[in-house]
Amino acid sequence: MRLPPYHWWRTVFYLIPAISLYTIVLGALSILSSLVDRRGHVAHACARAWSWLILKTTGVRVTVEGLERVTPGTTYIFVSNHQSIYDIPVIFASLPFQLRIIAKASLARFPVLGWHLKRGGHLFVDRQHPDRAGILERWRALVSDGLSLIIFAEGTRSWDGRVARFKAGSFLLAMEAGLPVVPLAVIGTRAVMPKGRLRTEPADVTLVVHDPIPASAIAEPTVRDAKALADRVHGVVAATVLERQEGRTAGRQEERQEGRRAERQEERQEGRRAERQEGR
Repeated sequence: MRLPPYHWWRTVFYLIPAISLYTIVLGALSILSSLVDRRGHVAHACARAWSWLILKTTGVRVTVEGLERVTPGTTYIFVSNHQSIYDIPVIFASLPFQLRIIAKASLARFPVLGWHLKRGGHLFVDRQHPDRAGILERWRALVSDGLSLIIFAEGTRSWDGRVARFKAGSFLLAMEAGLPVVPLAVIGTRAVMPKGRLRTEPADVTLVVHDPIPASAIAEPTVRDAKALADRVHGVVAATVLERQEGRTAGRQEERQEGRRAERQEERQEGRRAERQEGR
């Protein structure tokens, strides 16, 4: 019988209990703060602390590029690819903005986490029966408070790291709200915890912040307009992810090849030493 690898034991018996504790403590603090802080700023501070603790405990080292391209205090719609559940703590810990997410309605039923999201002003969408008018109304209410939104436009996590096509629905709402869209590329979180695997590993992650795409000047945008914007943003994000992931893969392959060459050289040297000793 083959035993699970070290990082499985570390995940199950150390990380999961630690993250559960962070979630309960900071989630309770977030929920209590909502009684006096209706705008959810304290709840967001709890979310950022929760994210930082998770990354630190797991051993995730994040490098942020392009943060100078966005202006603090401005309201944006951040659109990201989705490789892992670790994308959320990476983005929340790295972006100095009051962020709210658009989440599937089923998350609202989760104890502590769902309560925090509801009390903190995050948006829930019923994918089976989406209420577009209601979502836009709540969206505009958040914008009036100076809050930014984060959208994972693929709709689900990627199985292979490739960026799937972006869904147009959120982009139509973005155009109707008249907000600039900021493409985000997250690279490396699949190495921490890919979809479908109960095991985390320390890793280096990069978050690339691209130039904002200005708000649409179209008075009444259509689905076709939204699809065009979605394809434009997808092109920016997918190109960055592909370039960086291929670079990392090539780097790892080169390291492995260098290691094999060193092993073969060592074996040849050992063989020569053995031959010289036999000759004596």
